[in-house]
Amino acid sequence: MSSDIPGHGASGRRGLRRPARKRAASAGPDDVPAGPEVPVAPPDPANSIVNAALYREGRRVSTHETLPETFHALRSTAGSMAWIGLHRPSSTELVTLASQFDLHPLAVEDALEAHQRPKLERYGGTLFVVLRAARYLDALEEVDFGELHVFVGPDFVITVRHGGAPDLSAVRHRMEDSPDLLKLGPEAVLYAILDAVVDGYAPVVSGVQNDIDEIETEVFGGDPHVSRRIYELSREVVEFQRATHPLHPMLENLTAGFEKYGIDEELRRYLRDVADHATHTSERVDGFRQALQDILTVNATLVNQQQNAEMRALAEAGFEQNEEIKKISSWAAILFAPTLVGTIYGMNFDRMPELHWLLGYPFAIGLMAVVCVSLYVVFKHRDWL
Repeated sequence: MSSDIPGHGASGRRGLRRPARKRAASAGPDDVPAGPEVPVAPPDPANSIVNAALYREGRRVSTHETLPETFHALRSTAGSMAWIGLHRPSSTELVTLASQFDLHPLAVEDALEAHQRPKLERYGGTLFVVLRAARYLDALEEVDFGELHVFVGPDFVITVRHGGAPDLSAVRHRMEDSPDLLKLGPEAVLYAILDAVVDGYAPVVSGVQNDIDEIETEVFGGDPHVSRRIYELSREVVEFQRATHPLHPMLENLTAGFEKYGIDEELRRYLRDVADHATHTSERVDGFRQALQDILTVNATLVNQQQNAEMRALAEAGFEQNEEIKKISSWAAILFAPTLVGTIYGMNFDRMPELHWLLGYPFAIGLMAVVCVSLYVVFKHRDWL
């Protein structure tokens, strides 16, 4: 590869110079032609082609509206490469692609059904790659996952996108701004797509890290709703793991075929750099899952401690209430004794023992006193008073 490939500059990647990136003027994810003067229109439901263009020597030479037109231009233009971007294509369109570009039926079926795991497979001279892109939605504080299928042939690249991520228009703009890299062929486009997907994980990693920091604060702040947030974020992290873990073996298999398929040496360095970043992202995601498991354990411990404290407070309150009941019951029993004696001697019967007894009154008073004192001693001995 020539040494005049546009550089990385401030990208900060080790020893490599990457082409400068240029975002599309529109905030939409559609893959549209380069240049701010081209309006971005919503995809036609009857036609899933977002962008179909022909490139030669790293330059766009034509843009086409239909798949047969693109195929015909590719076969009639020597040394050219077709780059076709599709969004949720119909089975008819994929069958047309399969017949014109000799795509394997199993790969076409995967691209049509979607919901595939990330993988890399080679069918003859065509490479089929499945990627799971992700983006962090700040407003909802959640991760949105998209699915991308890439067919890479000797003279074509076909992307089939399901979901909002990644922004393939930015990838196309970047490559068109770097003709020296684009002229390296379909493998260079695949590199750019892989790089965009892996770089797109960085904001997601930052967003998830911020969520974990907030959850830690909520856990130690005693937020009763934090358990649900931990569970929801754990599910997103698991999904993130499923998107990032297969990347390392995929890129290893891709680099293993460098010699066999004659990949440019400079492009090999770029792909190895993508592999390094993919490994770093995968390690961060693994750390997130472990951190969430630890946070969930800590939260369960804190909840148990809080419940134990509440149970202990209830038990202490019940104990104090029982003590008060004992005191009230003891005094009620003590006061009941003279009331009982007085009630008996207050009966107005003509014939009643001791009614006219000279010592009847002192005897009744003494009996009341003895009974009350006896009850007081008994209750005091039992610590009821």
